[in-house]
Amino acid sequence: MKKKVLLGMSGGVDSSVSAILLQKQGYDVIGCTMRLWEAEEEKKVDNGCSNQMVQEAKKVCMQLGIPHYTIDCKEEFKNKVIHNFIKEYQKARTPNPCIECNRYLKFGIFYQKAKEFKCDYIATGHYARIEYSTRYQQYVLKKSKEEKKDQTYFLYTIPKEELAHIIFPLQDYIEKEEIRKIAEENGLEVAQKKDSQEICFIPDNNYQKFLKEYGNVSTKKGNIILKNGKILGKHDGLIYYTIGQRKGIGVSYTNPLYVTSLKEKNNEVVVGLEEELYGKELYLEDVNWLVIDQLKEPLACQAKIRYRAKIADCILYPEEGKIRVVFQEGQRAITKGQSIVFYDEEGIVLGGGKIGD
Repeated sequence: MKKKVLLGMSGGVDSSVSAILLQKQGYDVIGCTMRLWEAEEEKKVDNGCSNQMVQEAKKVCMQLGIPHYTIDCKEEFKNKVIHNFIKEYQKARTPNPCIECNRYLKFGIFYQKAKEFKCDYIATGHYARIEYSTRYQQYVLKKSKEEKKDQTYFLYTIPKEELAHIIFPLQDYIEKEEIRKIAEENGLEVAQKKDSQEICFIPDNNYQKFLKEYGNVSTKKGNIILKNGKILGKHDGLIYYTIGQRKGIGVSYTNPLYVTSLKEKNNEVVVGLEEELYGKELYLEDVNWLVIDQLKEPLACQAKIRYRAKIADCILYPEEGKIRVVFQEGQRAITKGQSIVFYDEEGIVLGGGKIGD
């Protein structure tokens, strides 16, 4: 009997080709699209969560002769992803909504839905690898063969017990043109469809506008200061600033200034010279381990403090219920609320967490 796979489909080329590859590998494939977000009626747009994407996914499934289902997850998405996004900005932190969506929706609700369908596996179009590790005696999440396409940074929140039941059909592909060629050869209209670059619920990429209009986040004016407390000017709200920002700060100085921290309690934007952006230590919160149960002793590994950051050597230290991360070299613009993901020398994801206070 064929093994059954529930495939997450967004209407894009990656998930569509994933369906083709799974079929060729002999799986019984079921396509499924999660309806996550719809803008107000007058603002409906073509984005990853729109009605149009659902229809495109259905069309692909019809062409391939596989069933397609739609799951309404708008309420869960609002409660777990959007509310978290707003709350984090209210605390002068910088969240990553895609990571929260993977945690609660794509590898949470979706995995439970696969059980209801009596599926053996779930699959998505992510660029990452799942394989069995004799070193860890379990299935592990591993970096993609192509570093530039690797998406494991967004996947560290997967519960480790699910790893044996996940398939990433694109894990052996390096070039996007290979994927598009497969789509063209199979007559899929999505073959040349552009990849989405924006947050699905903020299609115009104007997150400040979204926070003000949808989240009612305050844009109270406050001081822009140096580390020593000297006031250089006024800001229009903390949401307009990010750690590491140089342009658009709104004050002049003898040297180029960068945003080095945001003080939510005092409503202050702290600025300084570029060298003040670098730090070697941070503390973890909201940790998820994929190959260990908990950190009991110092662990040397590698880490990324943001998706596009270079991987760097560090040591993790357990300290009275907390975990301290110490890098060998200073890391630029360590940002509270962002995720940090840990890897071993083979590119296996050890786990990750959020950068905390």
